[in-house]
Amino acid sequence: MKTRTTRRALTAFLAMTACLALAAPAFAADGEAAVSGMYATFWALVPPIVAIVLALITKEAYSSLFIGILVGALFQCGFAPVDTLNTMINDGFVSAIEGNAGIFLFLVLLGVIVALVNASGGSAAFGRWAEKNIRTRVGAMLATFVLGVLIFIDDYFNCLTVGSVMRPVTDGHKISRSKLAYLIDATAAPVCMIAPVSSWAAAVSGVADDLNTGVSGIQLFIQAIPYNFYSLLTLVFIIALTVMKFDYGPMKLHEMNAQRRGDLGALPGSATEEGSARGRVMDLIIPVVILFVLCTVGMIYVGGFFGTTPWTDDSLSGDFIGAFGNTDAFVGLPWGGLVALVLIVIYVVARRVLSFKEAMACVPKGFIAMVPPITILTLAVSLKNMTNMLGADVFVKTAMVGASRGLYSLLPAVIFIVACLLAFASGTSWGTFGILIPIVVSVFEPGSTLLTIGISACLAGAVCGDHCSPISDTTIMASAGAQCDHVTHVATQLPYAVTVAGVSFACFLLAGFVQNAAICLAVGALLTVGTLFVLRMMTNKESAK
Repeated sequence: MKTRTTRRALTAFLAMTACLALAAPAFAADGEAAVSGMYATFWALVPPIVAIVLALITKEAYSSLFIGILVGALFQCGFAPVDTLNTMINDGFVSAIEGNAGIFLFLVLLGVIVALVNASGGSAAFGRWAEKNIRTRVGAMLATFVLGVLIFIDDYFNCLTVGSVMRPVTDGHKISRSKLAYLIDATAAPVCMIAPVSSWAAAVSGVADDLNTGVSGIQLFIQAIPYNFYSLLTLVFIIALTVMKFDYGPMKLHEMNAQRRGDLGALPGSATEEGSARGRVMDLIIPVVILFVLCTVGMIYVGGFFGTTPWTDDSLSGDFIGAFGNTDAFVGLPWGGLVALVLIVIYVVARRVLSFKEAMACVPKGFIAMVPPITILTLAVSLKNMTNMLGADVFVKTAMVGASRGLYSLLPAVIFIVACLLAFASGTSWGTFGILIPIVVSVFEPGSTLLTIGISACLAGAVCGDHCSPISDTTIMASAGAQCDHVTHVATQLPYAVTVAGVSFACFLLAGFVQNAAICLAVGALLTVGTLFVLRMMTNKESAK
């Protein structure tokens, strides 16, 4: 069956490519560089759509992303074979590796730290403690949720840390890795987007600071938090779903397999090691605290909190929020991770839970564990590069300006949908609000409540699309943190994310007219819980048949 489905998908792809080959590229006059005839058109969004559809059909991410990159390069180069290959290698893979070297390094460092904690027996000890003190599946899921909310500094850090800490707990209570990945993903970007002190708040304020909004960038971000319905209602959704003790969609099957057959859906070799018999719970807590503190210090150091640094032009000494606004997470996180790794090695060796030789043996283990997410992230960023070269941002900007004529009070809902689709297709929430925030500011009156709601809709849509997209960095990190199959994670969490997105859309429709955050949030929370009650009734009826 899988072979037949794969053959159909590949046949459809080849047929589409053959049809598109008839589209002629536009050539500039007087020997200037050729411009793709698909630039700034809907075709700019086709490569990621192809990759996403193939991934969901074939359940395989690597080849799907590669084909998406190939389609983008073909579009960009007018189907010229040699130029297509050069574009894929230079503008795709090489550019992706160069631009994300910092986060690749952080992934490897974190993988080594996780291997150290496992080998020291800290993870196993925490699992034994949790088995005694967290006695129910509901408690284990709520504990994962709370930890995800508490680690709000950065979504990458959130995904990988929560995953490594909570895997022994959720495994012990037979919670599927797919459910763990959803809990991680749903408390990563959504929480960062409503935390005034986070890398996401810094990114938003950086985009909005130079625009005519009537307030500073960080003030606009804070004002937008109560209207960020997707992020806030996602938290309501998780608590309600957990307390109601049911699942629906593909997640239901994975949870049933975990509870009845013990099939957690873990990647091969991802089970928690027992490690040293001398391991204690503190051997997990202390490394996590060291990592959290030093990554935070690394972020603000790179941002200039302690004075001018090689990465910044101006000193922001003593300005904590300003330092976050000026930081570079791709430098700050590896900075903190490297120092933390050195201190953690010293700690486990000094504690005599590991010898120095055993600690060094964790280095290749940690690197090997991070090869899958690094590979997927490289392919995903390469695909984003192809989309950018085809002018997807220009196409969306033109569409948004056209939509702004007339539907004024309905615009927040329209902006939410556009942001969702753009973030889903491009796999980047930061790129999405970077494109849309200037457009939103130009549409609404500076200082108006509707401007705040419009910005919130943009941010909420960016998070929603990022949450759903198979090529999103955060989605990839959540799969890595839970150590589960990436495509399975996407397929199981999609119905949950779409449910919250539907309720959020209704809230933005209401907010365009009511313009009161408290009323809209109350309605949204009631709709969320009510929707879950209806879904549970429908699920129970299907089970009874």
